[in-house]
Amino acid sequence: MSRELWLLRHGKAERFDSSEDYDRTLKKRGKRDAKRMGEWMKEAQSLPDLVISSPAIRAITTAKIVCDLFSVDHRHIQQEKRLYDEGLVRVKSVLADCPATFSRVLLVGHNPELEDLLSYLVNETDLPDHKKLFPTAALARLMLPDDWSHLDKGCAQLLSITYPKSLLEENLEES
Repeated sequence: MSRELWLLRHGKAERFDSSEDYDRTLKKRGKRDAKRMGEWMKEAQSLPDLVISSPAIRAITTAKIVCDLFSVDHRHIQQEKRLYDEGLVRVKSVLADCPATFSRVLLVGHNPELEDLLSYLVNETDLPDHKKLFPTAALARLMLPDDWSHLDKGCAQLLSITYPKSLLEENLEES
């Protein structure tokens, strides 16, 4: 059974000021982009079996906005502190803990961890040549091998990277 991993970076957040980075909230644009990505996923009828989010305010808020569009109860979002500022090895350990019965997992988190994971799992030549590979509210879809715990460098196939800005442009073209 093949597996899909979806990486969703949190929406645009308030600037870091005197408050703790962990407590940064989403800006209006961040909420709008998260909703846009959730709507796009719902339209594609691609719903995750499992949603795992960093517990940082901006990430869990993004996850809740997306899950609201899928009618997924917020209590079913697994909050995982290893997705916040702990590096690639710890993020991979989150995936290794995923039950084998789940074929589609959505991780909601931060850079540099998500971009590092994306770059690790996909051959660099298969990544798009963007100035900013994984901006806020971007969604990467990857096809993975059968086992969540055996994720070697270059083992994934990049299916797509969707940017909120491109969804806005599509909507404008359809109008």
